[in-house]
Amino acid sequence: MKFTIASEEDIKTGSVTDKYFIWTEKVLKAKNVNPKVVMEVTTSEWGVFAGLNDVLALLEGVPVDVYAMSEGSIFFPHQPVLTVIGRYLDFARFETALLGFLCHASGIATQAFKFKLAAGDKKIFSFGTRRAHPAISAMIERSAFIGGVDGVSNFIAEKYFGFESVGTMPHAMIICFGDQVSAWKSFDEIVDEKVPRTMLVDTYFDEKTESIMAIENVRRVDAVRLDTPSSRKGNFRKIVEEVRWELNIRGRKDVRIFLSGGLKLSDVIALRDLADAFGVGTSISAAKPIDFAMDIVEKDGIFCAKRGKRSGMKQVYRDWNKLEDEMRLFKEAPPANKEPMLRKVMEKGKILEKTDIVKARELVLKQMELIRELKREKEFIEDQ
Repeated sequence: MKFTIASEEDIKTGSVTDKYFIWTEKVLKAKNVNPKVVMEVTTSEWGVFAGLNDVLALLEGVPVDVYAMSEGSIFFPHQPVLTVIGRYLDFARFETALLGFLCHASGIATQAFKFKLAAGDKKIFSFGTRRAHPAISAMIERSAFIGGVDGVSNFIAEKYFGFESVGTMPHAMIICFGDQVSAWKSFDEIVDEKVPRTMLVDTYFDEKTESIMAIENVRRVDAVRLDTPSSRKGNFRKIVEEVRWELNIRGRKDVRIFLSGGLKLSDVIALRDLADAFGVGTSISAAKPIDFAMDIVEKDGIFCAKRGKRSGMKQVYRDWNKLEDEMRLFKEAPPANKEPMLRKVMEKGKILEKTDIVKARELVLKQMELIRELKREKEFIEDQ
């Protein structure tokens, strides 16, 4: 083991599991107990559903049926987002990994959604994989993209998902040159023309001074990036206002302002009228996981559930005009003019449908626009 990470084989074979599932398997096998169960994944929170493709890869070849919401779907408290049907011992030890896939990915997608909703028509970029274990960089960027961000910074996204990553320049590059102007000019000279010229303007001097230096010395400046750390921010709004003023009076209203550096959701809300784009790091990449649980709701065709859970396999029906849902037993007649949210995505271990992440993001943006039309933004924007 070169790095402290579980291998794909460890996950696929069920070695990544909680020990009590090992004891459970031993006891049930010894007593010849192996009921056919329906297990639902639910939570008491709302969020954006992500991580389904990894769950399908985990369960591929296992004799189970799986129903799930589409990735990118908003879910509400106590709704099943995913249902597994099969003999319990065929998939019991996979619960730990299954929940891990969904909890982590959905947490990141949900936080990305909040930032993008809060930003309005301004851009949000995922800049936070350096604050997370590199083994999950692709998962973070995939989940953030599904959640609605306008771009991701980690280069690995290009290998796995086929879309270009984004970036500006680090302080290290400027320090290597020894002065800002040489670094900015070299970036403009060398980097592909299609890449925006976003100049980092807070390495040695204050943001206002370096912004003026950039537009007066570099052939092309599309934006300036303020990566001001919290220890230097002071009244950050005043700093941004000063930069905007100095650019404007020099005839450079076209130069956009890009903010980064420990941004929280409240920062985006407070500065979205001034800034044009935000590079969000830890707030997205280290988002709190969604607290999903997986519970038996039917056993051998009989309704059953532990305290606090609702028995019976369920379906969720959505009124897309109101973004409101109704939950019924799966076998009940569906309500009129509402769309069922859970679809069969696996049959007897065979994957029927995988997620197209572009379509998942489009679903997120559709729901986001509906939230704006219904003037329900406050319901979905909450700082953490």
